[in-house]
Amino acid sequence: MKILLTGVSSFTGAWFARALAERGHEVQGTLQRPVDTYGPAHQARFGFMESAGVSLLASHPFGHDAFLQTLAEGFDVLCLHGAYVHDYKSLDFDVVGAVQANTRNLREVVSLAKQSGVRRLIATGSVFEEGEGAGEQPLGAASPYGLSKGITWALFRAYCERADLPSAKFVIPNPFGPYEEPRFCAYLMRCWTNGQVARVNTPSYIRDNIPVRMLASAYVDFVARAAAAEPVLYCRPSCYVESQGSFAARFAREIGPRLALETPLSFAVQTEFDEPRMRVNTDRDTVNHDEASCWDELAAYYRTVYPTEPS
Repeated sequence: MKILLTGVSSFTGAWFARALAERGHEVQGTLQRPVDTYGPAHQARFGFMESAGVSLLASHPFGHDAFLQTLAEGFDVLCLHGAYVHDYKSLDFDVVGAVQANTRNLREVVSLAKQSGVRRLIATGSVFEEGEGAGEQPLGAASPYGLSKGITWALFRAYCERADLPSAKFVIPNPFGPYEEPRFCAYLMRCWTNGQVARVNTPSYIRDNIPVRMLASAYVDFVARAAAAEPVLYCRPSCYVESQGSFAARFAREIGPRLALETPLSFAVQTEFDEPRMRVNTDRDTVNHDEASCWDELAAYYRTVYPTEPS
């Protein structure tokens, strides 16, 4: 299939683009800005995608003229993975600005997609949106960012229904893996490679961590099913549903031996819960990639990013 995919500069977007290309699809990935304005981490992702045959379209922000002109060329599937994420962890996150950026010229985008032969619009959602996942009731938006994602999906679906263009939604939990953002797993690795004990400050949160290759494989399968007009609307892939303390211990067990690295942990007594205690996805049967190979691949990546002498 010929696929137009937004948001490919992101960690998950780069993996989705590469996985689609590896399955034989023609993938064009849009970028907000010129390529040379992105930093080293993004450049690494660009090379990761391009080595699999992904075509990168610079300066193609969603809804702008360049994006619309490319969409008019005709695609089988339009995958809307990109979203406004600036300061996404802050309570001051700009919900209104995010929705505006995520849906710029949406009516024209949807109309043009329908006219140019798009079979399905597939949006990416977050487990932290209102009404998504499983966990503490009520399932409200876990953050202003989650709120913006939920509103964005509601608008996507409404405009698609109006234009008689089928839509579908792929919901992301907590991915980790090569080319990831420098968050929890990167923190663990920095501590261990510096000979330090890694402290888990929020060990009681129950989350749904998933190797990014597994997530990308589930995404490619979902895109194929959705494009084939199967009556699917949602995919919510799930993997390691456990406390963050248990996940940290799992991470240590898997990565330590592979890198001959000491992986000591300490755990805080968590007393504050600014986020939902539990928020996880629900579709365990959509994930079928070999777990051991995912850990092997991650260890190989860390070996280049965090070089150490064998202990």
